[in-house]
Amino acid sequence: MAKAATKTKAVVGSASVERRPALAGRALSAPGVKVEILPPAERISLRAPQASTAALAKALGVTLPAKPKTSAAKGGRTALWLGPDEWLIIDEAGKDPLADCAKVSALHSAVGISHRNVAISVAGPAAAVTVNSGCPQDLSLEAFPVGAASRTILGKSEIVLLRTAADAFRVECWRSFSDYVFTLLSEAASDAAN
Repeated sequence: MAKAATKTKAVVGSASVERRPALAGRALSAPGVKVEILPPAERISLRAPQASTAALAKALGVTLPAKPKTSAAKGGRTALWLGPDEWLIIDEAGKDPLADCAKVSALHSAVGISHRNVAISVAGPAAAVTVNSGCPQDLSLEAFPVGAASRTILGKSEIVLLRTAADAFRVECWRSFSDYVFTLLSEAASDAAN
């Protein structure tokens, strides 16, 4: 959950399977920017009509944003608006948002995607330039302020982008694209440093 190097062993028949976090321990520091893999987190993809949002927000302990390009955070849990009835919920506090949603009887769909996604931090004065090397979105503070979130692209990969500080971003991507996304950001960070 919140441990970067957590390993899980499972015994399948007589063979042993070990699960390691994708890209564990990879980081790149360049003048003005640092790119690194964030610790694993619990995540759900949440879909719900407006009539269900109050009950879900109460169960999750965080407001479900109602406007495009917004997010809300409380107690280690962040809700990112992805569409009129769609949110990405990220829990970095080690709690289970899927279990919290299961207690709600209001109409909704909550799907656990914790193992599907990988999060990459891009931080430092050159963070926006680094992300913009592969993302066409305007990342100026005026257009994309702290707390802004959107589903967009980075190179050829779909990502969810969250601005966590004036000079920091959280890049969420599918595990299968994480090496590509990390490599693109690392090369962009090296270029931004020059």
